[in-house]
Amino acid sequence: MSGRRQLIVNADDFGFTPDVNQGIVEAHRRGILTATTLMANGAAFDDAVRLAHETPSLDIGCHLVLIGGRSLLTGRAYPLTVPRLAAALAGRDLRAYDELKAQVRRIVEAGLRPTHLDTHKHTHLAPPVLDAVARIGEEFGIRWVRRPFDFPMSSLRGAIPAMKRVTSQALGLLRRRFQRVLERHSCRTTDHFAGFQITGRFHTAELVELLAMLPEGSTELMCHPGLCGEALRGARTRLKESRERELEALIAPEVRAALERNQVKLTGYAGLD
Repeated sequence: MSGRRQLIVNADDFGFTPDVNQGIVEAHRRGILTATTLMANGAAFDDAVRLAHETPSLDIGCHLVLIGGRSLLTGRAYPLTVPRLAAALAGRDLRAYDELKAQVRRIVEAGLRPTHLDTHKHTHLAPPVLDAVARIGEEFGIRWVRRPFDFPMSSLRGAIPAMKRVTSQALGLLRRRFQRVLERHSCRTTDHFAGFQITGRFHTAELVELLAMLPEGSTELMCHPGLCGEALRGARTRLKESRERELEALIAPEVRAALERNQVKLTGYAGLD
């Protein structure tokens, strides 16, 4: 891949609310978004499945959820925070493999063929969740898994809060085990990842700048576009108005021009080498 820059622009939260679904599809049809990951326990799952079938060029993956929402197996609410999830996993009150397998199965049974896996709130950084995700990826033949470790973005310093930058650097300490587990289950990742540090904080200008910084190889850019309608305003999430700003950036002509200027090729996971 030397000398080439491939970019997957992947939206989280497909199936969260109808207005988020609408924004994701608009970002694909009118902009640079190439992929999205579907929440099997999302309130707007059926709407997202319909849109996915109507938009076959949109690369579909699974957004696996263990924080927020409800279990497909028991109907019980999942923990609302990472510490509560950690306690539930440690006490075996929640079995990550069984829960996540049910979510992937629901997406497959809806007639979709997911190509990639990621997790809500990056919970697959936790060893028991990563083990479950990698095992499920191998069993379902879904070989691509998100690597949630941002590449260095020093020139975007003004757009990234200091605590977010420190957290991103700390997450990098988990890379070695993360890669070993995926390799053991024949799963792969892109060469690079971006989006954690700028979640909810980027406009068109920051996206144009980021495209100029992309390293050679394949990169996944995580994003959260959407329309901020009544359903999203009433949902439990901090990302509301910011989703419309991200949508505006993803469809901006300046961003399309930046792709061409920097010789970045858009692709989905299905199109990776």
